[in-house]
Amino acid sequence: MLERQEIQIFLVLADELHFGRTAERLRLTPGRVSQTIKKVERLIGAPLFERTSRHVRLTPLGARLADELRPHVKGIQDAFQRAVDTGRGVTGVLRVGFLGALAGQLLLKTVGVFAARHPDCEVHIHETQWHDTVSRIFDGDIDVQITDVLFAAQPGLTPGPVLVAEPRLLAVPADHAFAGRDAVPVAALADHPVIQVPVDIPRKFQSDRTPSRTGDGLPVPQGPRATSFGEALALIAAGQGVFPVGEHAARFYPRPDVAYVPLQDAPPIHWGPIWLTTNTSGRVREFVRAATDAARAVHP
Repeated sequence: MLERQEIQIFLVLADELHFGRTAERLRLTPGRVSQTIKKVERLIGAPLFERTSRHVRLTPLGARLADELRPHVKGIQDAFQRAVDTGRGVTGVLRVGFLGALAGQLLLKTVGVFAARHPDCEVHIHETQWHDTVSRIFDGDIDVQITDVLFAAQPGLTPGPVLVAEPRLLAVPADHAFAGRDAVPVAALADHPVIQVPVDIPRKFQSDRTPSRTGDGLPVPQGPRATSFGEALALIAAGQGVFPVGEHAARFYPRPDVAYVPLQDAPPIHWGPIWLTTNTSGRVREFVRAATDAARAVHP
């Protein structure tokens, strides 16, 4: 029989397909991860992963084992958490995060609803930036966060319900040719460098905010890379590029050197809670329920 940690290491490696990232998530050494997988493979009598110097892949047997184990592990975790929730109620400390001003407003409304329902649970609020939105969840520094749900587009994270679907604007320098227009098409991105986001954030977020091509297939020139939204606005003001943003940016981040223009035919930005799948606790579930109710009260 496999021990709990052996199952956990196997499933995380099955998600990450990278020994270093698996070790980082589990706070182990890569050597410990490798030794554990070798032990599991010896017990089973066949390889679960194909390993080369360039990649790690699941064998068909490994993929089947991962698919069969995941629902059982989740069922055990859920059953235990339900017992804890029933026995203790929603108590303890819940660490919640937000990325950006709109998420901050949603979070404050949610905290108000949650605190009224669960006065014995202490809520700690944290602001995150592009580069640490995901890492702070994996590190256990934050239990649940309100952000662009595209940040959950990777193994190990769960996106909650969409709280707000927000139209897009294009942030441009105040003296830009677009600044006085009623709207600009997405295809216009092909004619102007787009400020880039950090490379260590989820690819779906990167391709959404900084596409390499327009919907018509035209290449989009790359502008300089920003490490934060504030830095992106400074680069825009300096005339070094443009950047797609949510509609709230015009209200919460007004600047005399930056103009915001509606972006035609662009999909909305979806904001909602995200959390570590293995940390779906009663506190997290109740916070997500409070967030849904708070958002519905504001945007029925």
